[in-house]
Amino acid sequence: MYEVQLLIDGADRPARDGAKFTRDNPVSGKAASVAADATVEDALLAVDAAARALPGWSQLGPSARRALLQSAARLLRERAPQVAECIVAETGETMGWGMFNVHLAAGMLEEAAALTTQVAGEVIPSDHPGTLAMGVRKPAGVVLGMAPWNAPIILGVRAVATPLACGNTVVLKASETCPATHRMIGEVLTEAGLPPGVLNVLTHSAARAPELVAALIAAPAVRRVNFTGSTRVGRIVGELCGRHLKPAVLELGGKAPMVVLDDADLPRAVDAAIFGCFMNQGQICMSTERLIVDESVADAFVEAFAARASALRWGAPAEGHAPLGAVVDRATVERLKVLVDDAVARGARLVAGGTGDGVFFAPTVLDHVTPEMKLFREESFGPVVGVTRVRGVDEAVRLANDTEYGLSAAVFGRDVERALQVADRIDAGMVHVNSPTVQDEPQMPFGGTKASGLGRFGGRAGIHEFTELRWVSVATAPRHYPF
Repeated sequence: MYEVQLLIDGADRPARDGAKFTRDNPVSGKAASVAADATVEDALLAVDAAARALPGWSQLGPSARRALLQSAARLLRERAPQVAECIVAETGETMGWGMFNVHLAAGMLEEAAALTTQVAGEVIPSDHPGTLAMGVRKPAGVVLGMAPWNAPIILGVRAVATPLACGNTVVLKASETCPATHRMIGEVLTEAGLPPGVLNVLTHSAARAPELVAALIAAPAVRRVNFTGSTRVGRIVGELCGRHLKPAVLELGGKAPMVVLDDADLPRAVDAAIFGCFMNQGQICMSTERLIVDESVADAFVEAFAARASALRWGAPAEGHAPLGAVVDRATVERLKVLVDDAVARGARLVAGGTGDGVFFAPTVLDHVTPEMKLFREESFGPVVGVTRVRGVDEAVRLANDTEYGLSAAVFGRDVERALQVADRIDAGMVHVNSPTVQDEPQMPFGGTKASGLGRFGGRAGIHEFTELRWVSVATAPRHYPF
């Protein structure tokens, strides 16, 4: 069991009132971690610490910030087994997924290190002779980062890495589902040499989350907010940010379509669909949740895909024998059962899976899913996917766009020019041709449209989000004034 304290101003601290909360292992039911339950006073202390650390960190040279982030990447890789074990204990996800989290998150720290010398501006021509005008990017200030449980190290590191690279200081609000995992991010960066107060980590119970979030966003020193999580909570965060006129990067839910055209390479499409639908038990914002398949190839695709899904093994992550682990809780299993039952009652055909036990749910495929079914509309965030048959490209595009979400999408077709044309018509922040909906690279602009969020993480797009663009001018000759 992991004992977790707050990280404020470089020191481990209990909650001000001594309160703690417990996160249980979803598989065993035993306590996985006991964490400090931060109060609003703790949250404001963390913001104050970040504000005090801001002048020194923002004025530190880019090479020094780069070296610290590179050191953190090395330390994270060295601790990969321990971090992955913590992920397994708190979330029920597999050891393989935990190790992948560490690998990608270390790459994000290295990409952020590379960005320290990319925070660049430009010289802008001025209409006034003898004037040098520039657009200069400066650190925004204190950044509030909020990360979810489903890819805890990837998304926790993403919430802090680029803001730190740009010279901001950060308060990371951990998920109540994985407090020990998120706290490890603070441990790694502190050990790498991050000065006190530059990164602060708050853990809290679900009951205290609303007041903590409201207080953190309202704090005057907080100048940027980033949140990854559900669209429901993202709307609340966005409303609070709007009330206080604070820019936010919101990466929210998804209902990713994968369009299989009539000329698709079916074995390749099936491979991508298996990965996109069932990686991490479908608990990824980019998970393929809608397979939109041309009717001319639908029978062959469904037969092959259902056979592969039925053969996937699932079981307790601690036993290490199955590629699929548990979902995060029993409520998820019950919700998935409702989606499956509704689809079957409305005419869908169950061709694989459909059963759940405790916190496990079999990889499930339903054919002949229509827009009238809940499964077509609602984010399942589990190992359940529907196949919708269409006639031609126009119907495929229409149904791919028939959703409030717009995070990720994929198109499969041998005629790449045609597939690109289809991809261009799909309303999503990320569209991939002949590769799965689930993809992430640290340098790419990651984010969605519509109810899937605002803004972009990753690469130079992240610099734009976490810096202020300032107009600076220098008059090198006398100016004429009208009076």
